Amino acid sequence: MNRQGKLHPAALAIDELLRECDVSRTRRGGPGGQHRNKVETAVVLRHRPTGATGQASERRSQDLNRQAAVQRLRVQLALDVRREVVAHELPSTLWQSRARGRKLTVSSEHADFPALLAEALDRLAATEWDAAKTAEALGITATQLVKFLQQESRAIEQLNEARHTRGLHGLR
Repeated sequence: MNRQGKLHPAALAIDELLRECDVSRTRRGGPGGQHRNKVETAVVLRHRPTGATGQASERRSQDLNRQAAVQRLRVQLALDVRREVVAHELPSTLWQSRARGRKLTVSSEHADFPALLAEALDRLAATEWDAAKTAEALGITATQLVKFLQQESRAIEQLNEARHTRGLHGLR
């Protein structure tokens, strides 16, 4: 939570997030056999407050596509939406549960990943994209922070673009 007490949209429970979304189901082309275009299995989610979207059509199951679309929407929200944070406030309980011994362990496929990504990017923005200060505030090493961001190429690109505009060198 930020100091206004609102969760980042990437951290919302699935039901709460879906209440803020327009959901559409469509047929999609591509591989999948003779049953591919007989039912509307593709799912497109559009988050009304931000306009961010997440979509999935690679499975023949609408439920599996919905799950993938939710995860993609959450990642997109983590990348697009910045929340104001106070530099000295403690990391979230979720972050603290994942950060042990100055290391952060979470796969980009895990449901917690988007919320953690949003928190890391919010902290980076609050420190003017200083990875060392952000890592210290989050209780991990700068190397761990960069490795975490590298799991989502758009996040590391966002970090490096912001650093470049401030005259700082990029991180790999």
